[in-house]
Amino acid sequence: MNGRVFETDRHLARLTSGLSALRIAPPDLVRPEVLNSVADRLLTESKLTDGEATLYVEITRGVAPRTHQFPASSASPTVYATVNRLVPADDIRARGASCVTVPDVRWLRCDIKTIQLLPNVLARQAAADRGAIEAIMIRDGNVTEGSHTNVVGVLDGVIRTHPTNHLILPGVTRAIVLDLARSLGMTVNEQPIGERDLGRLEELFLVGTTTDVMPIVRLNDQPVGTGALGPIATKLVRAFREYLDAACAPAHAA
Repeated sequence: MNGRVFETDRHLARLTSGLSALRIAPPDLVRPEVLNSVADRLLTESKLTDGEATLYVEITRGVAPRTHQFPASSASPTVYATVNRLVPADDIRARGASCVTVPDVRWLRCDIKTIQLLPNVLARQAAADRGAIEAIMIRDGNVTEGSHTNVVGVLDGVIRTHPTNHLILPGVTRAIVLDLARSLGMTVNEQPIGERDLGRLEELFLVGTTTDVMPIVRLNDQPVGTGALGPIATKLVRAFREYLDAACAPAHAA
């Protein structure tokens, strides 16, 4: 935002963890000063230094003959990065969005952010086919996460969300929002939401890098809580926006 990379250290910590799990040698890009330099050049040359934009980074093991194991000789990682304009979905956020539930059929290392996203793509398409913005995944009777978001609910006044383990991606926005909730005196319980409890939720919202905090007012064509934006989500929408604006204030405004 405004030409500044948001939460560089948290994103790079997750990237480094994923590279380690996949046994890929970390390239120079995982150094904050290198990432910020690359981002600055891409944003400047793309004329995206004002307003909001996304920075996408992809790292592969490198170039080698096709096999089903790692290359016998050391390969240098291939790094790809791009930027794009981001238009926040504030109109949808103001009225609340809708979601559907789908079975979580993904592999058991969802904590590693990889490009093998076919189940996520099919889940998101299932949501789009029903006029919803996101598919919420269910595994063994519990909510895990969305196709590209983390899922947070409010039950009996307590914020609930799946704990960070191998079944979900540890979202950077998720961590920030939970910290903000605690700072506002809200009770947070990192415990899965049971599928059987979905009908009892007082509030439901998504959190993610391009999603920010998105209130959900309908799930599977049924209202969530009162069917209107709830007080907890409303406060967290405002708190996250203030946090983002402060972290990415233009240099001349600092």
